[in-house]
Amino acid sequence: MPQQVSMGATLQCSFGAAPSTLVVLPVNRVMGEGPPAANIMDHVPLVNIMPFGVCSSLANPTVAAATTAALGVLTPMPCVPATMSPWVPGAPTVLLGNQPSLDNVSKCMCNWGGVVTIVNPATVKTMIP
Repeated sequence: MPQQVSMGATLQCSFGAAPSTLVVLPVNRVMGEGPPAANIMDHVPLVNIMPFGVCSSLANPTVAAATTAALGVLTPMPCVPATMSPWVPGAPTVLLGNQPSLDNVSKCMCNWGGVVTIVNPATVKTMIP
């Protein structure tokens, strides 16, 4: 059964080298076992989703430029998430701040081709029907 995601959840990008954490601002005023609970709109780069170390996606312009400068040798560059679309699918039956709640099976797409997944939701008891 899916679990509610809260601030401090561990995230991983398919093109990132390191895990990251989810930052949830307390604007929805709903807590999930202590920290603020997340909804699908908590996807803003460098506000909600922090960098994943270095990026190795050739769709990322900085990686492509560095790789070209290295004569075709893949050269990862610092990650700057480009998550412009909300998490999908979320939990449509549970609303937080008039948006579907974020559960641990949701994914967020990066504009550079990466898929951001939730490794640890930061909650252990709160299940979403």
